Amino acid sequence: MFSAIRKLFTPDPEPREARRPLWNAVVATARAPHWYVDGQVPDTLDGRFDMISLVLALVLHRIDEAPDQALAGVELTELFVVDMDGQMRQIGFGDMVVGKQIGRMVGALGGRLGAYRAADGSEELKAALVRNLWRGKDAPAAGLAHVIAEVAKLRAGLAAIPVETLVVADRLPG
Repeated sequence: MFSAIRKLFTPDPEPREARRPLWNAVVATARAPHWYVDGQVPDTLDGRFDMISLVLALVLHRIDEAPDQALAGVELTELFVVDMDGQMRQIGFGDMVVGKQIGRMVGALGGRLGAYRAADGSEELKAALVRNLWRGKDAPAAGLAHVIAEVAKLRAGLAAIPVETLVVADRLPG
């Protein structure tokens, strides 16, 4: 009897929480040291945001290939927003600033989603990586080559996973 009453007053879990393991995998992949050491991506707040956006964009592109999994992409994007909101508050941004910054971050993610659709090895992808990861400054040749190779490797790994498996994954290939 008490379990029925408890169930009645216990809120349902957020549906997006089903994507939490995948979100954690996106962040872990984006924080892998090779991006910052071998890839020479700046290990700064901006650099980390840019790497999370890159990995998230690649995962969302793969999810987009299965229209029946569109909700999973929405839920993953919601987790991005929730996480970025929490990170900004943790480093001291106030309520008045967080909303504007989150809007900018979502806009930046949208731009990257478009830019990172470019084919592996293309000049468009190379330009997008330089523009976003190095903020338009000269990218170190070896670092850029590493990032380009790792993006191709991650895309290939994602392509090898059925989307239905990816949306419940707790780690990414690579």
